[in-house]
Amino acid sequence: MTYQEAKDLLFEMTVTESLRKHAITVSVVMRALAEKFEEDKELWAVTGLLHDADYEAFPEQHPQIICEKLRTMGEDEVAHAIAGHYTIWEVPRISILDKAIVAADELTGFIVAASLVRPTGLEGMKAKSVRKKLKTKTFAAKVDRAEVQKGADLIGMELNELIVFIIEVLQEQEDFIQSELELA
Repeated sequence: MTYQEAKDLLFEMTVTESLRKHAITVSVVMRALAEKFEEDKELWAVTGLLHDADYEAFPEQHPQIICEKLRTMGEDEVAHAIAGHYTIWEVPRISILDKAIVAADELTGFIVAASLVRPTGLEGMKAKSVRKKLKTKTFAAKVDRAEVQKGADLIGMELNELIVFIIEVLQEQEDFIQSELELA
């Protein structure tokens, strides 16, 4: 599956801009992680793009719907990674892809949320301010703080290092993310 095919599927299944933006931001982080780990950038970007594609329409069945759809398309590796992108679902994380989607998902969403309450957005954002927000349980309360740490651990990165990595990727890709949303 190409990135464009995945984007078309995402936009077909997901209508809200906020969830589309989350998918695109996780996708760019996944692409950067693939580069870091010398893995398939397109495959990882597709995984990030589709990890929550069924959430809006089928929250109670998430992620089964998108995983079934991907399996029928022959995208078993992507489906498996998405099936386990939250550790409480107890899907074994076998590959680095399976682990990276856990590392990218919650923390990327949290960093984006933190940027929205800053006057300068992502510009000038530091890991220290993100870590401080992580300690504030009422801020982005739906973000599972334990999952954030598990994600970093799964890919062998210190949490601070992963926060810096994601901030830098989002800063570098800010224009791309915006253009992807506008090309709906």
